[in-house]
Formats: sequence, structure tokens, C-alpha cells
Amino acid sequence: MFGKLAADALGLSDVGSVIAPADYDKVDADDYVNHEDQEKIFFLIKSKSDEYCFTNKALIHLDGTSAASKKRMLRRFTYAANPISNVMLETAGTIDMDVEIKFRLGNRDYSIDVHKKQLEQVKDLYKALFRISEMQHENELSLAHAKTSLDVASTTLGRGSAGGAPVVESFKELNQAAFAWLTGAQQKYWVKDFGAVFERYIKA
Repeated sequence: MFGKLAADALGLSDVGSVIAPADYDKVDADDYVNHEDQEKIFFLIKSKSDEYCFTNKALIHLDGTSAASKKRMLRRFTYAANPISNVMLETAGTIDMDVEIKFRLGNRDYSIDVHKKQLEQVKDLYKALFRISEMQHENELSLAHAKTSLDVASTTLGRGSAGGAPVVESFKELNQAAFAWLTGAQQKYWVKDFGAVFERYIKA
């Protein structure tokens, strides 16, 4: 009993470890990676009850209720639908045995404990997640500007056609042009694959 209380006080009860790439195929999360669609694991943290698998497209979280139970809930959060924000790294204090990587994914907050001896690897994950959050914010602003530009252009064309000499031959052509333009903007600014970011910051 004392040992358990001491472990909880020191943050040792469910401290995760960073798994080496050579051992990815030995963890459960690997079974849920869409290898068929070029999804790849870039960082994996495993604790007694949970697995946090960061791929180029999503966070795959095998959520365990406790270290004593084998029952788990599989949760998959794509970065495209769940933007990353509030990325923080809490280093270890004098008696702490773990560091914490914290971030918000969509509307869900995560705080993952990792043994402090693996701080350097966690720093790499922090840099990758922070850069992704920056890119997503920048792309959100760019897409908003693109939509505003489209609205202005559509309004201007509408005024130009009011005098009986339409700038675009028909509403259908205008609508098709606007749809194609906005689709291109969304493909450019709504990024689904962040493999290049992970490759830049995560050291294999």
C-alpha cells in the first residue's frame, strides 16, 4: 500500500516510455495504423495502461482504464479535423521522475507523463507538435482570407453584370469557377498529412 502511495506521489504510477521505431510492430497501436493508405508511425509513447501513437495523419490513443485492466478504448483523432493547440512541455523537478508533454487536440486536452531520462526525445515531439499547431493556425487564417477574397470577387462580378453586360456569361459558369477556386484553396490550406514536419523534427 505504501509503495502504491509513494508511486502516485512521485508520478510513477503510469509513467510512459518512448518506444523505439524497431519495436513499433510489438505494440497494439500498430494494428490500427492505416499502412495501406501510407500512414506511418513517427512517435509512440507507451505506459502501463495507455498507448499514444503519433502518425503523420492522426493521434491513435489506446485508452486504458487502469494498469490492472486489459480493457481499452481505441480513439483516433485526425489532425485535419482536430487542430493542435496549447502545446507545452513541463520538465522534471528535483524529485520528479517524469516530464509532461501537454497539448489540446480539437476539444480534448492531453497531458502525457514520460520518464525524464527520455526528455530529449520528448523535446523533438514538442517541436513537431508546436510546428503543426503553427501551420494549422496560419492555414486557417489563409483560408479565411481566401474565402473573403472570393466573396469580394463575386460581389464585384455581380455588380458588373447589373448593367446588362455580364462579366461572366452565366451564373452557372460563375458558380463553377468559384467552386473550383475555393476547392483549390482548401486543398492547399487544409493539410491532412504532416509527415514532412515529423521527419524534420523527430530523430529516428
